[in-house]
Amino acid sequence: MPRRLPVPPPLHDAGGDLHVVLLVVAAGFLLAMFAGALYDIRLLPLFLAAGTLLCVAVPVIRFSVATSAVWLLIAATTPEMWLGEVIGNESAITAVVKVLGLALLAVCILRYGGRFDRFNPALAYISMFVIGLMHGLWPTLTAMDSVRSLIGSAAPFAFSFSRLSRRWCNAIITATIWSPSVIVGFGVLLAAAHVRPLFTGLEGTTRLEASTHPAFLGGFAAAAIYAALVELYRDGRRRHVWAIAVNYLILFLSGARAPLAAALLVTLAAFFFLRSDLFPARRRLPFMLAGALAAPVLVAVATGSNSIRLLNVLSSNAENLSGRNLIWPLFERAWDASPIFGWGIGAGKAVVDPDSLLAKLLGTTAAHNEYLRMGVDGGYFGLGLLITMLGLWAWWWTRSAPRTDRFIMRMVFIAFAIHSFTDNTLIAATASLMFTWVSAVFARAALEREAARDSRVEQHDAQAAQIA
Repeated sequence: MPRRLPVPPPLHDAGGDLHVVLLVVAAGFLLAMFAGALYDIRLLPLFLAAGTLLCVAVPVIRFSVATSAVWLLIAATTPEMWLGEVIGNESAITAVVKVLGLALLAVCILRYGGRFDRFNPALAYISMFVIGLMHGLWPTLTAMDSVRSLIGSAAPFAFSFSRLSRRWCNAIITATIWSPSVIVGFGVLLAAAHVRPLFTGLEGTTRLEASTHPAFLGGFAAAAIYAALVELYRDGRRRHVWAIAVNYLILFLSGARAPLAAALLVTLAAFFFLRSDLFPARRRLPFMLAGALAAPVLVAVATGSNSIRLLNVLSSNAENLSGRNLIWPLFERAWDASPIFGWGIGAGKAVVDPDSLLAKLLGTTAAHNEYLRMGVDGGYFGLGLLITMLGLWAWWWTRSAPRTDRFIMRMVFIAFAIHSFTDNTLIAATASLMFTWVSAVFARAALEREAARDSRVEQHDAQAAQIA
């Protein structure tokens, strides 16, 4: 009678030693509190406050999957905007959100283990930071400002330094797909409470902003479309089709031009060139026909409508690109002043004086071009290193991924590279959601590869045992 093959191991680490670690930490904390109280009773309130934080940390560690998904959704609502309008301190709120993300990374490493991600773009930022300190920083940029910019720039890529569970990956992917709907729903609540309007009038047009900025909402919607597209080609479920449609509607209402173009590029490339048994051509045809019919209708409506931004762009002169032709020369001159190594991480944020007339007219000091900004930060060396690391990162993690994942993810990185010519794609709030989702997709592919390899080894051992 043939021996039954062993069941393949689960695709996640159950973290069996976690409870032992927690007990050791709790016992050590109680011992330290007792010793501190004996030394000086005034230390007791500090220990009690630390104990409260520890009590909060325990359920966060225990339910790290749900906590990570909730954090991602909260980050997507852009608290620095809706909460910043109420209490101020936008930069502090942004820092808190990113620090919480890094804390969750530490939790994931504790539960699942860490790993060295050899091509992670965060390593390029670290190199640029060190070179900037050696070369000399932008005159108005301090070392502490550069450190803060380094943390903010590297944080979106941080989750790829942790081994992640299958449940964690699925939760993050689902949260990414539905994050624009959460943003809009939360925006409706804020509008009902008269905290901020659901729509905003920018450049004489009406744009959906919800709890964030219209450009950020467009970026979140584009990332959600990418995520839903990957899942659609993996399982063919109808709910992903509806998710793509809903997110395209949100993206259109946001008036974000570059994210819409990038999302269309990835979607059309997948629909026309990617074969899939789970989402065959006969199911794609109705959507392609609907899109082909909608395009001329939008162009026709555009000739008589100036209220919707995307239609306004079609019917008017869009050469100015929101003042980019006014602000780009400043970054070009700063880059030319130190072309090889730039002026250090964070220099791009200091090129334009926030109190200048130009900054007040445009309402921003950002370059709206990541190549220009990174050229100022790291020069040709830093920019080339970052582009190379992003390309190698995408190639390395998708080389053994399922065929549909590999095609769509590589197209996402190509679209992201094009999008970066006209937007702040790496420092905007959208980067945290975008690259946390990317890390989840990469980790899932690695888990599936490991499971398939282990299954082949076990089958080989079982066959060898039978022969023996």
